[in-house]
Amino acid sequence: METLETLSSRIETTEEVGSIVHTMKAVSAVSIRQYDQAVLALKDYHRTIELGLQVVLRDERTEIRPEREKEGRTAAIVFGSDRGLCGGFNRSVVDLAAGEFGRATKGAEAPLIVAVGARAAARLESVGLPPTEVFFLPGSVAGLTRTAQSILIQADRWREEEGVATIRIFANHRTAHVQAEPAARTLVPISTSYMIGLAKRPWPTRQLPTFTMAPGQLLSWLIRQHLFVTVYHIGARSLASEHASRLASMQAAERNIAERLDELTAAYRRTRQDAITTELMDIVAGAEAMREKEAAATFV
Repeated sequence: METLETLSSRIETTEEVGSIVHTMKAVSAVSIRQYDQAVLALKDYHRTIELGLQVVLRDERTEIRPEREKEGRTAAIVFGSDRGLCGGFNRSVVDLAAGEFGRATKGAEAPLIVAVGARAAARLESVGLPPTEVFFLPGSVAGLTRTAQSILIQADRWREEEGVATIRIFANHRTAHVQAEPAARTLVPISTSYMIGLAKRPWPTRQLPTFTMAPGQLLSWLIRQHLFVTVYHIGARSLASEHASRLASMQAAERNIAERLDELTAAYRRTRQDAITTELMDIVAGAEAMREKEAAATFV
């Protein structure tokens, strides 16, 4: 049986762990809110970029080339996490990437992979898809811009130096039913149907704006901004999903800690009551022995 000192120490340690879990819950809850707000704030900017693309694509000097298959290497960007305690967050998104690229690269050249998050990199390594680059995730919304820019720089390097034709992004996002749902989308090439759809979309006012830059130069800049918005949006949603998964894990841990504290407290009370009972029994036994000794002495 454990002693009172041991039980007291275990209760104190469990309470400290509970305090840490409570703090992590608060951090995750605040982070989810920040990244959700970043996604909402990005919508207006994305809308502005699409309006600019509309203007350029509707210009008679702009040529929309039909989409065609390009031969070249395939690259992947996998968003995961740097920290753990978020359930199967990294496993689900890496398994999705491994399922796609395991089939796509069978007997062909292995894909180039950027892992965004140390945990995702370790998981990719374990399934036989070692990343060529590892980017660490930002600790706040402010750092997400730099991360998105670094990913686009790497994408440019792939296309220029490695002959990459297709870049796929894998990341988790939240849905109404789950905290982390893995999904994939193509970053480049941009779908021709999307560009044609923008060109045919009705303009919201009566007057179409004009521009003075060369159409090709302006189109290139707008596409670059479109890619930045896409990466930023996916990264923000992935980080919100990570913190939501961690929040769910911490809530489960908090319930387990509460149950464990109840068990330890009950065990402490039982042990303490047993100790008190034993002490009382010793006192009663001692008193009885003294009374018997006194009675024997009187009889003599």
